[in-house]
Amino acid sequence: MTSLILTVAGADRPGLVSAVADIVDAHGGNWENSQLAELGGTFAGVIEVSVVPEHIDELQAALRGLDGLLTVTVHEGADAAAPRDDAQRLSITVLGNDRPGIVREISGVLNTHALSIESMTTETRDAAMAGGRLFESIVTATVPASADLGALRAALERLAAEIQVDITLD
Repeated sequence: MTSLILTVAGADRPGLVSAVADIVDAHGGNWENSQLAELGGTFAGVIEVSVVPEHIDELQAALRGLDGLLTVTVHEGADAAAPRDDAQRLSITVLGNDRPGIVREISGVLNTHALSIESMTTETRDAAMAGGRLFESIVTATVPASADLGALRAALERLAAEIQVDITLD
């Protein structure tokens, strides 16, 4: 089986997931993993499917048939790296007043300390009592054994003070 990664986007409406699932199934594919969401009226997602190599071209052609309903891009999946025994996961929560640059600043610190982001969700919402907008993010990152967690924690604390957000590490 070959792993394919599908990125999908289109105006949100009922039946989009079903349309992709029907095509994957019709071509002998198996829906493995996905992250799907509606954001600002647009349905978007990433889907991992597995399919026998002989059906890849037919599957891709069928997915192109969704054009106008969904834009689908197909990427060949990378071989998953074997899990490392010495790698650990870190959960990082960010909460504060929304402003441009928060994701850039946080991801920059994580990159500097060689952390790999496994998942990241972000949300802005109205601040109930104070007015304005709140930004919240939850990041799960893989920490290499060589990382200096004390230095990472200090860098995130400095950043939190600079951009005036709360950052929690678990």
